[in-house]
Amino acid sequence: MDATGNPVTTTPRLGRYTIDTHSSSISFRSRHLFGLLPVRGTFAIRGGTIEVAEPLSRSGVYVEVDAASFRTGHAQRDAAVRSAKFLNTDRYPQITFASSDQVDATTVSGTLTACGVSRPASLSIVHSEVLADAFTVRATTRVDRTEFGVTAARAMAGRRLDLTLEIRCVRT
Repeated sequence: MDATGNPVTTTPRLGRYTIDTHSSSISFRSRHLFGLLPVRGTFAIRGGTIEVAEPLSRSGVYVEVDAASFRTGHAQRDAAVRSAKFLNTDRYPQITFASSDQVDATTVSGTLTACGVSRPASLSIVHSEVLADAFTVRATTRVDRTEFGVTAARAMAGRRLDLTLEIRCVRT
């Protein structure tokens, strides 16, 4: 039982879930200045759905991220990254992830689309917490920005971003 008296299960109930955008986040780590200094930041999740099916491999995940929500706490850098030089958020306002038929208890594989470029991506599930009508998942992945055509400032901006997704899903 959880704190509210609901039973705790190991896998979510079958059905459709909506991402609770207020309780979910994406954080990232990278490096800049020739790889010497760490950079941490966040993106906001715009929305998404998870369809839990049997078998689990037939489940589906779709997430929309607000590209313009890129934040590191450094206004000048954030504006530069949102500009046409990097993410070009005016032209490509969202980043999406859609799973393929490769979902299991530890991995969700699919397609990540950013800056109009789609590439395979795999999320490693590192923690999950399942309640009666909701679940929370923490997953990680590494993204190479150059694979999405973001090639500006090669020496100054880190090439790879380590992403951590903390997603809370509520049954609809």
